[in-house]
Amino acid sequence: MIRKETDQTEPTSRRKFLAGSAGVAAASALPVELCAQVAGSDEIKVGMVGCGGRNSGAIIQNLNANDGARLVAVAEAFADKIDGTGPRGSGLPAIQKQLEKMGKEGQMDVPASRQFTGFDAYKQVIDQVDVVCIATPPGFRPIHFDYAVKAGKHVFMEKPVCVDAHGYNMVMKSAEEADQKNIKVVVGLQRHCQDSYLESFKKYQEGAIGQMVSAQAYWDGARPWTIDRQPGWTEMEFQMRNWQQFRWLSGDHICEQHVHNIDVINWFASGDPIMGGHPVSAQGHGARTDESATIGEIFNQHFIEYRYGPEHNSAIMNSQCRQIKGTFRRVGEEIFGSEGIMDPGKGTITDFEGNVKWQYRKPRGGSKNPKDAEHEKLWDAILNDKPQNDAYFAAKSSFTAVLGRIATYSGQNVIWDEAVKSDYSLMPEEFAFDAEPPVLPKENGEYDVAIPGKWKLPWKA
Repeated sequence: MIRKETDQTEPTSRRKFLAGSAGVAAASALPVELCAQVAGSDEIKVGMVGCGGRNSGAIIQNLNANDGARLVAVAEAFADKIDGTGPRGSGLPAIQKQLEKMGKEGQMDVPASRQFTGFDAYKQVIDQVDVVCIATPPGFRPIHFDYAVKAGKHVFMEKPVCVDAHGYNMVMKSAEEADQKNIKVVVGLQRHCQDSYLESFKKYQEGAIGQMVSAQAYWDGARPWTIDRQPGWTEMEFQMRNWQQFRWLSGDHICEQHVHNIDVINWFASGDPIMGGHPVSAQGHGARTDESATIGEIFNQHFIEYRYGPEHNSAIMNSQCRQIKGTFRRVGEEIFGSEGIMDPGKGTITDFEGNVKWQYRKPRGGSKNPKDAEHEKLWDAILNDKPQNDAYFAAKSSFTAVLGRIATYSGQNVIWDEAVKSDYSLMPEEFAFDAEPPVLPKENGEYDVAIPGKWKLPWKA
């Protein structure tokens, strides 16, 4: 695509990136590596790592939030996900079409020479951009985030940010390095940018429902897509194509989906110095019982009791997620306090008799799309040198989901500190399409599924 010249008076151009409304001092506070890359250019280079549906949407939102940004390079494991010919479409053609519809086609310039494929493709993209949007299977997130931070690049990355203890520890370490380098990080837990949740959190901090006693978190829905095995695919490719169905790639749907709701409870709990920002233990039950669960190894239902605070008794979150067709569906959260019940998604507080005590009111004209707002937050932090690092709370919420999965698979009470200290990893020893993934099918093509009571804790197996 032919690149349009950037108007030098554009308020969000590369020139503003250097000078900014915060002045030259803000530019000098940017990472050394980034300052070197942006010098002498009027554009801010953005890269994509992962060309699936989520990142195709995220990159549109990212570019729309800053007219001075330009998509210049992409990385993907599979070439057909870049050119949009793969089993689920998306990719660069869809992005280009949407940008043209928005009159922003000049913000994309990705020739074939900057389209990279394979397991190491992320390095080639990150090395030549200033900001990177990362949305690959979650098992890779700690690796990609770590490389971006070491390279001094600002990051938007999707949730969850880890699927095991080693990934959690990697992300927490990279988060510290990001702070040291003044790198800005936003994670796609967009409820932190959704007005009803933000206003509810304010009310909670004001004591509107008193002390948190318990909470409910739900993601009860249907099973997502799967892709049939094709001739010529290796086992690694099959699993990568069906990444949601394997725990080393997705963390199970409790991590991949339900992390949103778990994160909300951790967020609100973080406002209480006694409870802290994550539970201290988890125990529960889960299973794989639906006949439609024909691919992979993950459970299709989890129910977990998370305990917060000293001696594991300050508050309890009951977390449930399910992917079974024809069952009750609900996605959301409820927080039970000593003086009322809050539904932050709806923006309501009721008393124990069901009477509404407070109701969030949308502003005239409606609320901003939180997925748009999170990219605006990232650019605002970059351009105006504001502190911004979501990696810490995202790692804690992601590992809360991991803790729950370990509890349901094992049927044991699992302790946060013990799990973190184990530093166990689910990832394969080698990343290649002809390498063996961590789990292999049996002769009948099916995969072993965890049996509670028999499945061992990873650090005791």
